Amino acid sequence: MERLQKVIAHAGIASRRKAEQLIKEGKVKVNGEVVRELGTKVSSDDKIEVNGIPVEREEKVYYLLYKPRGVISAVKDEKGRKVVTDFFTEVPQRIYPVGRLDYDTSGLILLTNDGEFANLMMHPRYEIEKTYIARVKGIPPKHVLKQLEKGIRLEDGMTAPAKVKMKSFDKRKQKAIIEITVHEGRNRLVRRMFDAIGYPVQKLKRERFAFLTLKGLNAGEFRELTPHEVKQLRTLAETGSIL
Repeated sequence: MERLQKVIAHAGIASRRKAEQLIKEGKVKVNGEVVRELGTKVSSDDKIEVNGIPVEREEKVYYLLYKPRGVISAVKDEKGRKVVTDFFTEVPQRIYPVGRLDYDTSGLILLTNDGEFANLMMHPRYEIEKTYIARVKGIPPKHVLKQLEKGIRLEDGMTAPAKVKMKSFDKRKQKAIIEITVHEGRNRLVRRMFDAIGYPVQKLKRERFAFLTLKGLNAGEFRELTPHEVKQLRTLAETGSIL
């Protein structure tokens, strides 16, 4: 279910604010009935008309992008910087990123025009796991990494327990490569977690989202998710496991 004004905006008929105005003015019908309430939600089966003209809805699409560093996880940027949707110039649908990756973080990010799916993937109660590879300054000992596994206190509260694995380290250069899996979506979470234990991140890449990986893709490349992958992601979010 999606808000009526959002569906109208996604169909390219009007901006969301203009769509809200059209609803208030009684110019929108759902299944033949005039709707004036802004909070109204509609399903894919509902027939919507604006000024007597049927609304043609976009086909739902789902993409996996290998986001390079130096790209904004947004559909536009007021400073004119490159954004993730710049890689999809041939895609006719109005897609947007599911969650975000920091400007200086590379890796796997999903894009879609399906609001319900995006909410399932982002909502903290669904606990979708995301795995990152972090290059950190210094070599944290096991007992320090254990703090991340148990959860640590940040300025916005305790973190949920994480899965942490030391991949390699270089004593001469005093750096380590660490794999960390989290399921929260807080801003710059992984970087702040390593800052909190005194081993700042020098480079960060998201390598996995649930069961999805970057296999076969180079930075800046994308692929469409298969219907089976979309179904598996929905099942994982709703039940906590893949059938």
